[in-house]
Amino acid sequence: MSIPLEDVAVPEKVRELARGANLAPVWRNDYGGVTFRTDDARFIKHGPRNAESSFAGEAERLRWASPHIAVPRVLDEGADGTHEWIVTAALPGRSAVDPRWIADAATAVRAVGEGLRALHDALPVAECPFDWGVPSRIANAQGRGIRIPDVLREPPPVDRLVVCHADACCPNTLIGDDGRWSGHVDLGALGVGDRWADIAVASMSTAWNYGEGWEDALIEAYGVEPDRERLSYYRELWNAT
Repeated sequence: MSIPLEDVAVPEKVRELARGANLAPVWRNDYGGVTFRTDDARFIKHGPRNAESSFAGEAERLRWASPHIAVPRVLDEGADGTHEWIVTAALPGRSAVDPRWIADAATAVRAVGEGLRALHDALPVAECPFDWGVPSRIANAQGRGIRIPDVLREPPPVDRLVVCHADACCPNTLIGDDGRWSGHVDLGALGVGDRWADIAVASMSTAWNYGEGWEDALIEAYGVEPDRERLSYYRELWNAT
């Protein structure tokens, strides 16, 4: 995933959904989809249909999570034969990889760690209809033709079941002007799993976004001691799947 640095062609469907608002591309995903921000405080995600994580599935998860934690409010969603889209209301704050926060990694990393802990504490596991446990992740990967190493088929014992973000990379936390987390975005795979599945990915992503040396700072902000075995396992699972 990346911030578009070049001109982006605006699909006709996006122009239709914008209803005359000005558009600015803000994010491109790994499947060729692009997220646009409108000048009337909406976000429009548009991209090829993706069986692994559909926008319809994301909309369902956002609606489920919204009574418990700050996530985008769904305004519209849909699909045609080749593409899908979702329109959400903007939340306060900027992505943790906005240039402002790239320049202040210490504040950003703390906010991401604290925000992830807040999400895990707020979302009710017993009421969650979505699964992101190891067996379902492996089955999903195998369904896409990915061979999973045998060593990953036996995960460490679960430390604490939570409702995982399931893509807890730093860009998916929003940070307010006060330097504190203000919301979470891109919850298309949200589901129940061991909290270390999220912690491992969030801390690993600090190296991609801020450089080396920030992983343990994020874990400290989350409020636990690093568990090297679970960190290693869930990072390898992420990379494999």
